[in-house]
Amino acid sequence: MIPAEQHDPLTLQKLINLLLGQGITVEQASREFVHEGRVYGPGSFVVSMAQPKRGLIRWVLGQTYYPDNTFTRDRDGNPIRPYDLSADNFAEFMGVRADPVTTAVGASLAEVTDWLDPDGEVNPGANGFVLDGRLNDAFLAVNRLFAEGASVRRVAHAGDGLRAGDFIVETGVSAAVVADIAAETGVDFMPLGGDLPAASYPITQQRIGMYQRYNGGNMDEGWTRLLLENFEFEYTSLFDADLLEGPLHERYDVIILPADSKGGMTGIRGGGDGGGYGGGGGTPPEYRSGFGQAGIDALRSFVENGGTLVTFAQAGDLPIDEFGLPVRNAVAGIWGNEFWSPGSTLKVDVDSSDPYAFGMPEDALALFLASGQVYETVSGPASAGVKRLVTYKDRDILQSGWLLGEEAIANKAAVVSVDHGEGAVVLIGFRAQHRTQTHGTFKLVFNALMTVPKGHEGGE
Repeated sequence: MIPAEQHDPLTLQKLINLLLGQGITVEQASREFVHEGRVYGPGSFVVSMAQPKRGLIRWVLGQTYYPDNTFTRDRDGNPIRPYDLSADNFAEFMGVRADPVTTAVGASLAEVTDWLDPDGEVNPGANGFVLDGRLNDAFLAVNRLFAEGASVRRVAHAGDGLRAGDFIVETGVSAAVVADIAAETGVDFMPLGGDLPAASYPITQQRIGMYQRYNGGNMDEGWTRLLLENFEFEYTSLFDADLLEGPLHERYDVIILPADSKGGMTGIRGGGDGGGYGGGGGTPPEYRSGFGQAGIDALRSFVENGGTLVTFAQAGDLPIDEFGLPVRNAVAGIWGNEFWSPGSTLKVDVDSSDPYAFGMPEDALALFLASGQVYETVSGPASAGVKRLVTYKDRDILQSGWLLGEEAIANKAAVVSVDHGEGAVVLIGFRAQHRTQTHGTFKLVFNALMTVPKGHEGGE
């Protein structure tokens, strides 16, 4: 049972399209009904297990636990890493609620035979429009509005019927542009009921750069590129030489370091000045990876002069080690029975009042893979600049997959922002954008690519 009432209903429809694309039969109710004590509103979906794709349905919609037995451990009792992830639950990855039921559904249902392609509703308002900040596709709509030269604001604090993170489109955008964006993205443009709220701030299109290395490239960087392109974030790929061309803060507002080792990015392996990783075998110098100490210094200066550096998973080692950030990776150097989460969905709490987490539900799921990081604050004067955005639950953390040693991460941070100089570092310890499948945590990436008020006050 997949209720129509979801945190992000447009992502729900993407899930249904994924199921249809797998040849799974999906049915939909036209009116409200009650099943096993729960109320399901009009438009809710039902996926019966009485169909040929039963096994696939079980894995992509049902909570699963990876087997822990003699086949999944070596002779010394150490866990053996799965070939891929230990959980492949579409619904969990996408942040969509799916309820298992044990009895046949008696409601009147009709088979879904066509792809879902919603049209957004447009209700003109004299003071502008409001877009729901909980929708991933609201960011796509905003990026298209930026392309049209529209003025957009963001709500800093909930009130007057608005949520923190909602977008406000100021007047002056043509009706034709709004109609086209609503129809193409599915996002509703609702009327702003009164004057522009005082608790809002203007946002502008950010200048985004993303590091891309040679030596075979980086899969996580490629997936991140796809995500940015799918949601129409303009960005520039930065190679080693680009980091050294001059002050980065004069050219970029945000720089992304996809999941990668510090040595893979810098070329520094146990000493030396870098600049040559992967450079053997006759590789031309201009294609050798490794930006060395000079690149580290450039990134540090970028943040100190007001830039935002966003890192995924083990890429966080670079700013933690090289910028002297007052945080540590709590799972560094521990593995196996001490801590093990090879591609599992884990339960987290989200501070959705912070601009870096706007639009997220307070309870969410994070996909943690090998080389992920978990953060603790290091005491000292600079620790005041560390903010927890996402925190692992204090117990029963596993949702699906395989987790050993949950006490190593219980009540520790999955995502933090750290003030550094005039700028900030956003450390996302898990793959919030993994393979462009984890729609439920996309907003943690998107928010970092939007204007964020200094100090996160949310006001001007």
